[in-house]
Amino acid sequence: MSLFGCAPGGDEVAQKDVVIPEGDLADQSGTLTPSNPTELSVYIESPEQAPATDNKITKLIEDQLGVTLKYEIVTPENADQKIGVMLAGGDYPDLIGTGDLKLRFLEGGALARLDDMLDTGDYPNVEDYVEPYIKRMSYSGEAIDKGLYILPNYNRFYGDVTGGTYYGPAFWIQKRVLADAGYPDLSNMTIDKYFELIENFLAKNPQTAGSPTVGFEAPAPTGSEWILTNPPALLAGSPNNGGVIVDSDDKAAIYADKDVAKTWYKKLNEEYSKGVVDAETFTLTNDQFQAKLATGAVLGMQNQGWQFGTATDSLRSAGLDEYTYAPVMPVYDGAEPYYADRPVMNINQGFGVSSTSKQQEKALKFLDMMLSEPWQKVLSWGIEGEDYEVGDDGIFTRTDEQRADSKDLTWRASNKLMALNSMIPKHNGTFSDGNAFSPDDQPAEFFATLSDYDKDFIQKYGKQTWMDFVNKAPENPTYYPAWNISLTDAATQANQQMTDAALQNLPKIIAGKPADFDKNWKAYTDTFKKIDVKSYEDEINAGIQDRLENW
Repeated sequence: MSLFGCAPGGDEVAQKDVVIPEGDLADQSGTLTPSNPTELSVYIESPEQAPATDNKITKLIEDQLGVTLKYEIVTPENADQKIGVMLAGGDYPDLIGTGDLKLRFLEGGALARLDDMLDTGDYPNVEDYVEPYIKRMSYSGEAIDKGLYILPNYNRFYGDVTGGTYYGPAFWIQKRVLADAGYPDLSNMTIDKYFELIENFLAKNPQTAGSPTVGFEAPAPTGSEWILTNPPALLAGSPNNGGVIVDSDDKAAIYADKDVAKTWYKKLNEEYSKGVVDAETFTLTNDQFQAKLATGAVLGMQNQGWQFGTATDSLRSAGLDEYTYAPVMPVYDGAEPYYADRPVMNINQGFGVSSTSKQQEKALKFLDMMLSEPWQKVLSWGIEGEDYEVGDDGIFTRTDEQRADSKDLTWRASNKLMALNSMIPKHNGTFSDGNAFSPDDQPAEFFATLSDYDKDFIQKYGKQTWMDFVNKAPENPTYYPAWNISLTDAATQANQQMTDAALQNLPKIIAGKPADFDKNWKAYTDTFKKIDVKSYEDEINAGIQDRLENW
């Protein structure tokens, strides 16, 4: 195919012949083509290694787009120093993949504003990616011009949200407890039913591998204090907005001193007095907490799935799948479970085009091509017939050999672009043909990777994934989540004072005599009268309204 253009004077001038390869991986605009090769320098912050020289996806990009990528991959722990050096020098690679939450590339002028380039209509895949959320993705600070600079690398969802492993908040219960109870119905779960299951198993199994069995943990290790403080909101049917519950009118208020909290901590006090709650729970560091879970002796806890992944991995590697956990969703009477949400978009983390690049249009076109469905499938699933198969029903699957290959680091170096894919914008969710973005998110494919124990367990409930055990995540509210709204120093101080009050008082309330509960609860809530709670709530509500107006 030959493309011709008009010179400024109007004379038709033959341009260099542009050859566009066949197939849906080629750039039909002719901007990126093997007949006019392009080298793009790429900076990426990632723990992943650079691809091997024989990488087949690298070759595919060269064959289809004529693009050679010159990588500079910096590990997250070395990123601070590297960013400082680059900003001081003022010369940047064509593409910058950054996870810097301090926004130093962005506010330091290293990135090009993309808005005018998108207005040309030459980047349809990027336009489709940003259009519903462009205000959320755009920079709104004061250091540089407002606008779009970075394309987020995770959690811009297309279609349904699918997944295998559930990483969000839940009340977790050991699988052996549910198996012992005959795999009971987990719908309409209440906090009383949850503890009844644990109490019954604990009475029959006071020892686990020679150590005392622990009914329930409610720790507050540094950095994860929310394990102790967040359950009341979830029990009330509220998604995880941190220290507030947001009502149907988008009005936020703290719940730490309200009846929804009092009901939960009164139940914990009762369970503590029965010996169900671990007497050591409030003194556990995170390492000690993970180690205790890894013994298999702990029957239940409220937590977020990602927080105890170390313990889960340890149990699985030891072949102790029955000691790992399934998520359940107890709620108060009249409430509907809202535990699972859509993971929050990684705003200000991802890829941008550098302000000093001499080929900004080509750099953005490369991102545009990578955002096309055909390239997204290549980056995530691989090559059809080599890395995955397509059934007669159009569903993607893998053989056991293909699954084993995908876990092999040497194989990955030659067959996947792990570092690039860690920062490239993604079609999280589902493709237009109904397949999940990645193999780990494809229900049947995920099920095939489970241990025999987990396959049997999950089939007892008629499910395929652990995501099936929780509510289907709806679209997040526009403002969501309230926990990452920026606060002034005064509101931050009030928030810290409330956290301190909880950590100082809740252990005493829970471990105290049941007869003293009301007295201890009043002493706790009285401390809130000395805290400027209103300043905190006012700023959260202002942030919610700002997001509703601008997001």
